Amino acid sequence: MRFLKLILFSILTFGTLIFLTSLLFPSTAVVERTGVIHAPIDTVYAHVNDLKAWVQWNPWARPDTTATLEYSDPAYGAGAYYTWKGKQSTGKVTILDSEPDKGVHYLMDIEGLKPVHGGIELKHTADGKATAIFWHMEIKLGLLPWWKLRGFVADRIYGPTMDQALNQLSAICENRH
Repeated sequence: MRFLKLILFSILTFGTLIFLTSLLFPSTAVVERTGVIHAPIDTVYAHVNDLKAWVQWNPWARPDTTATLEYSDPAYGAGAYYTWKGKQSTGKVTILDSEPDKGVHYLMDIEGLKPVHGGIELKHTADGKATAIFWHMEIKLGLLPWWKLRGFVADRIYGPTMDQALNQLSAICENRH
C-alpha cells in the first residue's frame, strides 16, 4: 500500500511539475514564410482571394482525396468560405478580410485542432515588377502542456508545406503573366 501511495504521489508531483513548467512556454505558435513572385500584384491577389483557386496551389485546400469540398457563393472576398469533409479531417476556412494590393486574412478551423488565424499579405516590390508575399499563421495553444509542446514544432510541421505552396503559387502566377 505504501508503494502505491508513493507511485501516485510521484505521478501527481511529476504532472504538476510538467504543467507548471509549461506555463513558461509561449501560448501562441507562429509560422511565417516570405517570398517574391515575379508577377503583378493583381495576378497574385486573384489567386489568394479566390478560395476555388486555392486547390491549385495550397495543399491544405485539398486535405485528402476522399474529401468533399463545398464553397460559398461567391467563393472570394471577405466572408467567403469553403468546408470539407473527409476520412482524415473535417473543417472550414473563412476569409475574414480581403483587400486588393494588400492580401487576405482567414480563419481555418479543423475538427479536433486549435483554430488557425492566417494572413497572406502582398506588397509591390521596390521596382514594381514583382509581388512580395508574407504568409503567416498563428495558433493559440491554450494552457495544456501537450498543445504548448506542439507549438515548439509548429514550424517543422507547417513550414515545409507553406514553402511548397508558395513555390506552387509562384509558378502558377509567373506562368500566367
